[in-house]
Amino acid sequence: MTWLTPNESEALCLSLVVATRSVAFSLPVAIALAWLLTRRRFFGHTLLDALVHLPLVLPPVVVGYLLLVVFGSRGLLGGWLARAFGIQLVFTRNGAALATAVMSFPLMVRAMRISLENVDRGLEDAARILGARALDRFATITLPLMLPGILAGAITAFSAALGEFGAVITFVSNIPGETRTLPLALYTALQSPGGDQAAARLAGLSLALGLGGLWVSEWFSRRVRRLLGR
Repeated sequence: MTWLTPNESEALCLSLVVATRSVAFSLPVAIALAWLLTRRRFFGHTLLDALVHLPLVLPPVVVGYLLLVVFGSRGLLGGWLARAFGIQLVFTRNGAALATAVMSFPLMVRAMRISLENVDRGLEDAARILGARALDRFATITLPLMLPGILAGAITAFSAALGEFGAVITFVSNIPGETRTLPLALYTALQSPGGDQAAARLAGLSLALGLGGLWVSEWFSRRVRRLLGR
């Protein structure tokens, strides 16, 4: 984009990469948890539901701090991942993807649960009576019917990941070319002398991406519902 500086273009590309990775990492887990929380009742159900939605009510900085405690170089899991597999998340773009995935995860699960609650369980029961196994019923009936929620959740989570700031800067810092996504680039511009124009460009770009993501999410959801006859 010729109207963006090289550093701004780099931040945009990095944001897209981080958001894509965050959705790819969390999508299978979100589908499984949405099904579990909607279709099963078990001891600890309420607690699990609260933990899934906890990032919505916690300050993002707190989420970033907790990620440091768990996945930092000396964290509960971070040290083991580094020693056993050479995986380092703190101060890396994969760590940024993890932070954005945690923050956007509740939005994804919620959209999928709403869609799953509207799936006619009579169709699943009919397939069960005809001899279809649980996995077959899920793959051929449940999953296609909850597709509008999956698409809406994934696109909404992607858009939210593009705008995540607090958890990212706390967990992976603000490193140019590695963790400086659009929100962090905007923050940097605001802190730099003469950075008003850059900040305005980045804010406008963020606004356009956010609105575009929400519009695409709604468009996909409606189109898939029409295709499914819902």
